[in-house]
Order: sequence, then C-alpha cells, then structure tokens
Amino acid sequence: MNKKLDLAKSVYELAQEYPELIDIMAGLGFTEITKKPVLHSVGKIMTIPKGARMKGISMKEIITVLTVNGFELTGEMPDVATDANPEQLATPMVPAASPANRTEQLKTYLRRLGDGEDLESVRADFAREFGEVEASEIMKAEQELMKEGTPLSEVQRLCDIHSALFHGATQEEKIANVEKAVEESITRQKIQAEIAKRDSYPQADYSNKTERAAALEAIPGHPLQTMTRENDALAALLEKIKPVLAENRDATELLGKIRELSIHYAEKGDLIYPLLKVKYGISGPSDVMWTVDDEIRDELGALSKETECSEEWKTRLEAVLKRAEEMIYKEQNILFPICAVNFTEEEWFSIYRDGKDYADCFGVHSEVWDAAETSEVAITPSREGDIVMPGGHMTLEQLTALLNTIPMEITFVDTENINRFFNEGPKVFKRPGMAIDREVFSCHPPKIEPVVRQIIDDFRNNRRDEVPVWMEKGGRSMLVKYMAVRDKAGKYLGTVELVQDMEFAKEHFLNK
Repeated sequence: MNKKLDLAKSVYELAQEYPELIDIMAGLGFTEITKKPVLHSVGKIMTIPKGARMKGISMKEIITVLTVNGFELTGEMPDVATDANPEQLATPMVPAASPANRTEQLKTYLRRLGDGEDLESVRADFAREFGEVEASEIMKAEQELMKEGTPLSEVQRLCDIHSALFHGATQEEKIANVEKAVEESITRQKIQAEIAKRDSYPQADYSNKTERAAALEAIPGHPLQTMTRENDALAALLEKIKPVLAENRDATELLGKIRELSIHYAEKGDLIYPLLKVKYGISGPSDVMWTVDDEIRDELGALSKETECSEEWKTRLEAVLKRAEEMIYKEQNILFPICAVNFTEEEWFSIYRDGKDYADCFGVHSEVWDAAETSEVAITPSREGDIVMPGGHMTLEQLTALLNTIPMEITFVDTENINRFFNEGPKVFKRPGMAIDREVFSCHPPKIEPVVRQIIDDFRNNRRDEVPVWMEKGGRSMLVKYMAVRDKAGKYLGTVELVQDMEFAKEHFLNK
C-alpha cells in the first residue's frame, strides 16, 4: 500500500512521519533539510511546494521521485504545467522594487490599516502587489512613520494589526516570511547596505538570521534557548486555557501561571531591547514591542483582580491572550533572529550572566552554558583612570563618595585581621583613623575581644556567614551586622562590619 504524503503538511511533519523522506529531499536539492536546527524551525512552517518554488526545483521532478519511492501524493496539487523552467518559477510575479519603494509600499498598507480599512481588503492587496516581506523592512517602515510624525501610541496600537497582516495570520503568510529570512536576494542586500550606511557598527548578515537563531537556540543554556523554551511553555498554557474559557470553567489557576510572562517580558525589557536600540540603532522592538509587553502584562494583572468573570471579562481575557500568542510569534520570527545576527558572543555571555538574576517562569530553569561560565567578564572603561570592577567602573572620587553615601558605618578587616578601611562621616561607634593598619582586636575592650575572635574564626572556617546584633545606643535602635567577605570560589577574604541606625524602621512600622 502506498504511503500517503499530504502536500499541505509541513516538511517537519512529513519528516517525522516518514524519516526516509529527509534523504530523498536532500537528493532533490533540499540540502538544508539535513540540518536539525533548520528542520526544527523553518521546516515546521514550510511545505514541499513552497520550498520548491523558493529553491527553483521543478515540482514535476519532485512528484516523479516521490512516486517512484512509493508515495501517494494527497492535498492540493500544485500546477506543474508551468514549472518546466525552474528559473521562471524563482522569478517573483512582481518586479523587484528598490528598498525605498518597498518601504513606501509598506507604509501605505500600514496607513490604510491605521485609517480603519478592513484587514482582509488590505491583506488581499498586499498579497497581490507585494508578495513577501522581510521583518527588518516592516521595522524600517514603522520607524519612518514615526519620523514623519505618526504618534508612537498610534504605531503601538497598530502593532498587532501589522502582525496579522505580515507575520502569520495564515499559514501561507508564515511560510512566506520565514522563507524570506533564509533567502539570499538582491533586495535584501540593498536593505542591508542601507542599514549599514545608517549604523556605525559592522553590517549584520541578515541572509541567514533564521538559521543563526536556530543554531543559538540549540546551545544548552544559551539565552535564546531558555527564552524559546519559555515561549513553548507559554504557548502550551495558552492552548490549555482555550477550552477552559470555551466551557466557562474556572480559569483562575491557569491565568495565574500565564501571568508569569511578566518575568519573560522583564528579561526582554532589561537585557535585549536597550542593547538593540542603543548599540545597533534598531529601535523598533523597544519603541513598539516593549510597550505591547507592558500592555499585555497590565491587562492580565487587571483581569486577575476582578472578582466577577462576566462575558466582558472573558472577551477581554481572550483578546489579551491572543496578543500574548502573537508576541510569541514576533519574538521567534522577528526579535530573536535580529538579535542572533547582531549580538556578539560576549554580549550573549553578559545576557546569560545577567539572566541568572531573574526568577524561573513557567517552570523553565535555564541550563548551564559552559562557554559563558568559563568566560571572563570584559569591561572596558570609557575614561582613563577608572577603577574597573565586574559590575562596572567609576573614578576613585565617585567610589569614595558612594561608600560615604551609604547610610551605614562600614569597616573592612582583611584576612590577617587588620583594619583596612573605614568609610568617612560621623559614627556612633567611633573609629579613629589611626586604627587603620592595626589589628582589629586591639580596637575592642577585653570583655568583647573573645566574641570578635570567635566570629572571625567562624567566618574563616565556613561555620557562619553573618552575625546580626541588635542593640540600643544613645536611646536609638541599632543593627550591627558582621558578614564574611568571600570571592566567587568561596575563599575567605575578610570581614565587613556594618552599623545601621534602625530608628527609621521602628517609626515606620509603629506609625502604620
């Protein structure tokens, strides 16, 4: 019995159903299918007919080879009568426009949507007149609209409509857009040249951005892998809540889990958007997507606080969940590929390290990225004479003023039990300057010295990490905290004593 092969299914689905198809398709010229990152990304939204048109491979040949290999083709059959000349198939139906003209065309579609014209009407004209579109082109069109005076709020309002038009309202459009991400074309090269003229940074190769993103997503612990896993988990939750809402069941628990997207959005807002905008001059994501993130988060928060789940509440929830679903697509197909071809490895290392400060969301825990763990933090000061530290750099004057501004009395005792530093200013517990470079025990009365020795000995031998002591001094509540100072490997470097007047906290809580 022949194996039924549905041409409407994605290449990924067919390869899962018939693994032998990978070698057959590779022999026909679809060599990328042998690369797992490509198969698991582009392959999920690419069909054989669409791939044939992009690669300029005759469908007649494909059908013949598949039939010989025992496949029975089903689904909508492409017109094979006109594909004798592969080059003819590879030629767009519409003459290639210059980057400037393409941008003007895109702006026209966006304006029409902004004026309230029916989405399907604009979509039909777009499909007939424009064909396919590159993510960077849409971003450029939006930026030009803002330069021409279109309010940012209006562009933000149009963001989801843009997505429906250009980024996957139908499977056909998703395929067209992802195809374009890996297709080398004269148009893209011209766009890249325009971007390179505008930016003072090295030109990014946008011709392989989807493959580049897929490759980074395959690295264990890489930020793109973690964020993609978070998106997969969110997508699963969004699918899970749909039947719950349809059947009018209680969605409180699922809504609470979905609200964890605020952590994912915070990572983007802190680690990705600013870098794209400030260093690479790519302001679209920060100007538009960031605000949409906030709107989604705020609306989910507002809905979770309402006690009555009315029909209006349900309608609002379904609308914001749809926006969250669209944002997943925008990240995976626009934001992440753009980051993949722009960010350096050192920048990804920094994003990985900073990402550890964020809580897990949707139960996704970041794996260890070995390369980032073993890399050194490279901070290059912008001013001569700065003191460089892992967290940044500042002048000696700034560092001194900072330590003196902290509302605590600070004492540092080194590993040899020698006083090495006091911050300046009036102190409840007096610390004369002449005590610097003297043993710390000499600064304490005999009855206190054994206690101090025991604390430091406990720190040195890893028995304790801190010792808090509350006391009254001059009629005021004081907290004296002794803390072990250790390096990243846990090696003991000394002890810090912090003295803080806590009267303000007592007054705050007593007056509540």
